[in-house]
Amino acid sequence: MDKSIRKVIENGSCCGCGACVALDKSKETRMIDTDYGPIPSFGLDANISNDFSEICPSIGINYPNLYKYYFGRYPRSWLTGHVNSTWTGFTNNNEIRKNAASGGVITQTLIYLLEHKIVDAVIVAKQGIPSPEKARAFIARSKDEIMQCSQSIYIPVSMLDILKDLDPNETYAITCLPEQSASLRALQKKLYKPALQIKFILGPYTGTAIYPAAIRCFLRSNNIQDNDAITSLKWREGKWPGYLEIKTKSGKVLRSPKVYYNYLIPFFITQNSLQSMDFVNEFADLAVGDAWSPEFESKKEGYSVVVARTKEIENIIYEMINANILSLKKVDPIKASDMHGHMLDFKKR
Repeated sequence: MDKSIRKVIENGSCCGCGACVALDKSKETRMIDTDYGPIPSFGLDANISNDFSEICPSIGINYPNLYKYYFGRYPRSWLTGHVNSTWTGFTNNNEIRKNAASGGVITQTLIYLLEHKIVDAVIVAKQGIPSPEKARAFIARSKDEIMQCSQSIYIPVSMLDILKDLDPNETYAITCLPEQSASLRALQKKLYKPALQIKFILGPYTGTAIYPAAIRCFLRSNNIQDNDAITSLKWREGKWPGYLEIKTKSGKVLRSPKVYYNYLIPFFITQNSLQSMDFVNEFADLAVGDAWSPEFESKKEGYSVVVARTKEIENIIYEMINANILSLKKVDPIKASDMHGHMLDFKKR
């Protein structure tokens, strides 16, 4: 196990999910920040189960076996994953839609789950903790707290290390990246108790992430000195598709349209982005991405492609549609996947 962990960290393939931290019975292991994203730091008395090799995305999770465990069968299409229903659309709450990365469906669904007491709390990634340029897993217990976390984050965020801090008497929904969703399902398969408290996984489509070092490089390219501290960072501020906005202590404000700061990706793309074959969050109950198509892009408003992978979350989505909370239109899964054909090809090939 030690050899496997060292190899993952030293070759730069650690995705920073935090699953190994959650597994440490000594509770001494923690995630630390580096220019290459969060990595585990193990205490002298770290006690991690041998299950580690089956739940670490960077060692490799057996997707076919996990499909048989969670869905009871293999997917009909390895491109789309298991699909119950697929829609395109958005939330009818204009405030949520305006502040969301795309159509606001994940944010709206989390709020619905919380307010209807289907879960006790939700776990989301929050930009700005412990400092403006960093992000952490955060337990939200109100609509306002969920909305504060509605933006996209393009640097790695450890989400599973928070499992060790969950209240054993509560149930949760969580937002996870694809490899984190798979790791969480693997933990559930091993009957890891905190993982079993996660009632729903809601996950974004995720093609690429960039190392945190990209932020400082972007600032330097705009003549911002390293000692000029960041006071605010938002990855998709403003009207869809949004722009990167960084404010510094000296009062400088940088704004870059998403299409331009995408050029950071070739230079700072994470090793995990190049290795993970899961783009559409195949083990999330609800997977959501931007609806990239000329039809939607011309409207200059956020639209989501929404995939329900389980009957329970599908029923909840229909409840929200019938209550006029969501405006969604049924669409063929293959047609929906055409919107992301380039990234599916990149991942699966």
